[in-house]
Amino acid sequence: MSEETFDYVIVGAGSAGCVLAARLSEVGANKVLVLEAGPEDRNPLIRVPAAFPMLFQSGIDWADRTVPQPALSNRRIYWPRGRVIGGSSSLNAMMWVRGLPADYDRWAELAGPSWSYRSVLPYFRRAEGVEVEAAADGGQAGGSDPPARPELGRSGPIPVRRLRDPNPLTASWIAAARRCGVPAAPVPNAGHREGVGEALVTQRRGRRVSAADAYLDPARRRRNLEVRTKARVLAVRVVSGRAAGVVYRRGRERTTVLARREVVLAAGAVGTPQLLMCSGIGPGAMLSAEGVEVVADVPGVGQNLQDHLVAGLALSTRRPVTLAKARRAGELARFAFQRRGMLTSNVLEGYGLVRSGPGLDQPDIELGFVPALFLDEGLTLPREHGVSLAAVLLQPASRGEVRLAGPDVETPPAIDPRYLSDPGGDDAATLSSGVRLCLAIARTPPLSEELGATVAPAGIARDDGELVERAVRDLAQTLYHPVGTCRMGTDAGSVVDPQLRLRAVASLRIADASVMPSIVRGHTHAPTVMVAERAADLMLGRLGAT
Repeated sequence: MSEETFDYVIVGAGSAGCVLAARLSEVGANKVLVLEAGPEDRNPLIRVPAAFPMLFQSGIDWADRTVPQPALSNRRIYWPRGRVIGGSSSLNAMMWVRGLPADYDRWAELAGPSWSYRSVLPYFRRAEGVEVEAAADGGQAGGSDPPARPELGRSGPIPVRRLRDPNPLTASWIAAARRCGVPAAPVPNAGHREGVGEALVTQRRGRRVSAADAYLDPARRRRNLEVRTKARVLAVRVVSGRAAGVVYRRGRERTTVLARREVVLAAGAVGTPQLLMCSGIGPGAMLSAEGVEVVADVPGVGQNLQDHLVAGLALSTRRPVTLAKARRAGELARFAFQRRGMLTSNVLEGYGLVRSGPGLDQPDIELGFVPALFLDEGLTLPREHGVSLAAVLLQPASRGEVRLAGPDVETPPAIDPRYLSDPGGDDAATLSSGVRLCLAIARTPPLSEELGATVAPAGIARDDGELVERAVRDLAQTLYHPVGTCRMGTDAGSVVDPQLRLRAVASLRIADASVMPSIVRGHTHAPTVMVAERAADLMLGRLGAT
């Protein structure tokens, strides 16, 4: 078994790992290694926004399944997860939604004032390109990308902008939602806390921009940064209470790499806790039961799992204008030569936040609109024309876990989000209210004039109550936002401290969605990039103790 030494060893080249690699290697004296289990991001479908469902269950997807969920007809919910350079940012829906200020102020209560919205906002701004500012200042939907105002201009690596060619039915959905009493919020992240509008996406000229495109690819020109793909990390090597390095497998060869300064885990809310537990860091009794030698008994590893659950309706349309025709020759040519047309769609084109009741001071439901039939958890490509209306449970009370199902990383972990398991039943009630709003919007002009019969839930329900119940029980799925399994905090039970250092093992830091103590009312890509930006500053000594 050979050994090499680097200053920083980063596990995972996803949304967080790409940021960390770029920022840490900016200092020429740092020798940085990134280990990614998947291949290079050469699959051409990665760059085609509307093609992301075609990447599900492919060679660049971990293709996880949860354990059976009693509240969801005992179904095992499909969890896509990127196994490729760029991680899930190479196969997500490209939405850039920070979340609300209150979400990060809640983090500040749990993990200290350095995680308040005021404290993290500069890191969002560091990441974002100027397009988001221009759009927020009133740029027009569609057409050319709006120009940036010089006084607002920022040149962050991630271009955040409006869709180039939104589907005409998306505007009908927005208009119908407004007739149902939902206010307009034309641009996410622009101070609007409630309302609907078009999504902002991480694209450039109609093509996906992943974290690898934005951060890692430019940094790979540096001699002090090395990226190794198809490198499956098997364990963190702990010596005398310190993370000395990692052991990884590449083909048949096993290699140990040592870290002079730190090992940084950026494998996500599933991969990071699994790797820790397989390294002997986690709930001691569970590790012993799986035959893993306990290095550090850390009960919180794998716990506190939170995710956004989404349910809704799918209906046929009267006109053939939906994404069912995106794969036709004309649309393929339009994308290839002009970077326009249906293939530039991120699929989830309409977006908004609403409150399920008048007594709430913050939104608890996200509304979404897809100008296509999004069926079978996205695993069945639409051939017939239709649309999907979705409601997302933004602040679930239910908590789940990631636990080992075997003693090594080669055995997929047991993922149990325990959807809708809160004792009071508030999660199910809130999600059901969101589905009822989706139903009301579908019955309101101008959208209702475009729609035909209900496609899913299948069959004819006796009443709206049964329709809503079946939508939740039989159709609910993940919105791909798991967080919290290595939560940060100021309390002794937290897995990492506010500087993202593992409490139980020295020189081991975690910087990904697993550290988020509570889920935000946003989409996970933007908060994960922010966490990694801040983690890099912490490691480079640009921030004081917090």
